[in-house]
Amino acid sequence: MKKFPKPWFRPKRGVWFVTLGGKQHNLGPDRDAAFQAYHEIMGQPKKRAAPTGSVVALIDLFLEHVQKNQARETYLWYQSRLEKFARRYPDLLVSQLKKFHVQQWIDSYEVAGGTKRNYARSILRCMKWCEEEELIDKSPLCHFKKPAGGKREKVISQDEYELILSLVRNDSFRDLLIVTWDTGCRPQESLIVEARHVDLRNCRWRFPESESKGKKHERVVYLTDIAMEITQRLMLKHPEGPLFRNSEGLPWTTDAVNCAFIALQTRLGKRKQEIPKEKRRRVPAADKANHEKAVAERRKKRNAEARGLGEKYCLYHFRHSWMNRLLTAGVDSLTVAILAGHVDTSTLAKTYQHLSQNPKFLLDQAKRAG
Repeated sequence: MKKFPKPWFRPKRGVWFVTLGGKQHNLGPDRDAAFQAYHEIMGQPKKRAAPTGSVVALIDLFLEHVQKNQARETYLWYQSRLEKFARRYPDLLVSQLKKFHVQQWIDSYEVAGGTKRNYARSILRCMKWCEEEELIDKSPLCHFKKPAGGKREKVISQDEYELILSLVRNDSFRDLLIVTWDTGCRPQESLIVEARHVDLRNCRWRFPESESKGKKHERVVYLTDIAMEITQRLMLKHPEGPLFRNSEGLPWTTDAVNCAFIALQTRLGKRKQEIPKEKRRRVPAADKANHEKAVAERRKKRNAEARGLGEKYCLYHFRHSWMNRLLTAGVDSLTVAILAGHVDTSTLAKTYQHLSQNPKFLLDQAKRAG
């Protein structure tokens, strides 16, 4: 896994630095400001010496356009995926780009179908934009069929939820899970909410049209008492910028959240593993390095096996479970759709089939007609 440079503190000067490309960048003495500056530097598009007519050159132009004209989260979404495509085909010319390049690229990752679909979406949108801007005559990928997206219809029970929280070691990740469970907010809402969005008087978040999904209607997220308590606590801690941040003080990203869920999946799997206890033995100093390497390899193997046994969750599972709880509690579907932020209230019936996973509830409802 690629390691990214992180800020480090120089005690003698009392200043934070980050080393990029062999050059030290002064981030200042304040830790929060230093990490914010680091985050901004890492978000800048990377400059490449790409030949004219290359796919990499067009990717750079597209990313520059997205950074200037769209939300920062959108830019980071495209950047993280297109950078991978550029690294795989650094010298590929547009005239050489074929559909099989994209297929080979997405097939090289052992990830879910939805993730592969998003990889394909990123490069397809990039080429389509180049066509719209008349940088190329026609996208060579116009007939590429994106992989089918995965379904997120899993409903988390109360017992599962409590087990999940008991295994989460990161307080900042726990806050994110609790608020999503209690409010049904979308991940793109919890990851961008700031103090300026909070309406304390009415216990809610308010996103203007320009920052809401679809950018056509204001989005309102109503908060329970515990979600309000978490929001107020984070407002005091982060009066500027995103409220929800990881243990390093950086705003949560979709990739960071996914990594946290993978760690959770590993812990869930370890509960099902039967690992024999190893007898402790004294290791000679000469063999210590080899012993530590062997221990690390065994740990890596056990973690991989545990992930295969553990359940994989995502924030949308928490959102969908919230809808299911409201519907089974008797809240009418129109109210649930409005609270969920659906502009088209029929979306709840057309897209989300959560009640189909609750046969007891449906049986009780069917008996009422008898």
